[in-house]
Amino acid sequence: MAKYAVWLSGLVTYEEAATILKTIGEIPISASSVWRRVTVWGAQCQAVEATQRAISLAAPTREELTGPATPVPNLGAAMDGGMVHLREEGWKELKVGCVFEIAVQPMRESHTGEIVPLAHAVHNTYVAHLGGPAILGEALWAEARQRRWMHARETVVLGDGATWIWNLAADKFFTSRQVVDWYHAQLHLAQAANALHGEGTPKAHRWLREHETPLLQGHAERLATDLRKLALKHPHAADGLRREAGYFQDNSRRMQYLEMREEGFPIGSGMVESACKQFRARLAGSGMRWSRSGLERLLPIRAAIMSHRFDDLWQKAYHLPPN
Repeated sequence: MAKYAVWLSGLVTYEEAATILKTIGEIPISASSVWRRVTVWGAQCQAVEATQRAISLAAPTREELTGPATPVPNLGAAMDGGMVHLREEGWKELKVGCVFEIAVQPMRESHTGEIVPLAHAVHNTYVAHLGGPAILGEALWAEARQRRWMHARETVVLGDGATWIWNLAADKFFTSRQVVDWYHAQLHLAQAANALHGEGTPKAHRWLREHETPLLQGHAERLATDLRKLALKHPHAADGLRREAGYFQDNSRRMQYLEMREEGFPIGSGMVESACKQFRARLAGSGMRWSRSGLERLLPIRAAIMSHRFDDLWQKAYHLPPN
């Protein structure tokens, strides 16, 4: 019963979990009893997670040094953040990481409408941390090692351009390629168009369409130069244009979109943006206000459910000595 209460609590509210147990399982239990079980077993799950994070600091295992018996597919990692509300603290960022295999299938390309081979993420697994990036980096690297990251032929890290993501990538995934999510690059291009021609105007739309193709082809550095020249000619838009020029300049090596796509890598970070939405669906619903400890106890439970690993997490938590 405790296992089912904890599992349901990672999916729905404590009140809904109690209702489901009563209705489907004919188990009379109150929402407060469900909460108490999550308090106990969530702490055990946190201990499992802490043990796994320690892997990131440990020396490589023999298998990691010698290589696995079976081939490892190309792997990717992505990071993002979403907001959750804490009592007495307000809105705080929940940092989320995702590790995935890369598969290539024929799909419709959104830019041209053509059917082409495109890479996408499969077999996703997730980690999350409420706080600074360091612990998320340890957890994500531990997950990547578990997924045999060191023996993948090629690896890639995706993000939205936030500095903390690339700092973690440089620290933990320093041999991997880096890609700024295509959607966020388009968004910054749109902001440049709006600064230059006015938001939503036909001129802004035309300018955006004219410059999307060069950006897709990997000419971010040239785009940055053009934006700086435009800033000199259009003083009213200079600040915005220089800001976007800096964004494209700083991330130009991460914006080789056509090259990356042709080599079978994803150029969008939708897999981790979807993960943030899934965490928020349970943790940031209407009127939800959490204590920090209460939310942190649910994070490994929610992550395990999303990763289709709850049974494995439960077995490890069950056999740990009680805290």
